[in-house]
Amino acid sequence: MSDYLRRLPIGKRVSTAPLTGNDLWPFDADLETAPLAEPFIPEPGRSGQGGVDCSSCRRDAGFDVWEDEHFALGIPVEPSGLPIIAVLISQAHHDLEDLPVELAARLGPMIQRVSRAVGTLEDVGRVHVNRWGDGNEHFHVWFLPRPKGMWGLRGALLAAWDDLLPRVPQQEWDRNRRAVAKALAAGGGTLLLDG
Repeated sequence: MSDYLRRLPIGKRVSTAPLTGNDLWPFDADLETAPLAEPFIPEPGRSGQGGVDCSSCRRDAGFDVWEDEHFALGIPVEPSGLPIIAVLISQAHHDLEDLPVELAARLGPMIQRVSRAVGTLEDVGRVHVNRWGDGNEHFHVWFLPRPKGMWGLRGALLAAWDDLLPRVPQQEWDRNRRAVAKALAAGGGTLLLDG
């Protein structure tokens, strides 16, 4: 076990004070953490490891709203609490650490394009870009827009607020999906939505 892991209070609860004393914390009530779980060494494999049975490769029907030869943009069909949630996914099976140089060079401009497209929505104040990759080996980047004027939702807990806020009405969500896809397609690639 590494020195870092030995220092962790495994099996004990950790203080929530660093979060709860922060004006961005979304809860008023005292919360208690679950005891810190034992480490998994070696770590379990992720979905799609080695390109086998990859959930990102077999995305749900209707999820992808735009694509080109290198990337696809997915937006869930079901609404969430933020104005929209978008996921940029590489067409080829890679993770960030093994992206070919040519694809990595295209990634920065694509992140900018998607961020601008999401930012065209009326209710978006700022677009946060996040990479979480513990569940799937396939490369993907999340785009989470902070609603305009909602200053208390800024920062890393925006993803938690997405789960807490009331769901966007389906008609509005569909309109937002279409608007983001069209804004992205205006710069090239293929729009995958009708209308």
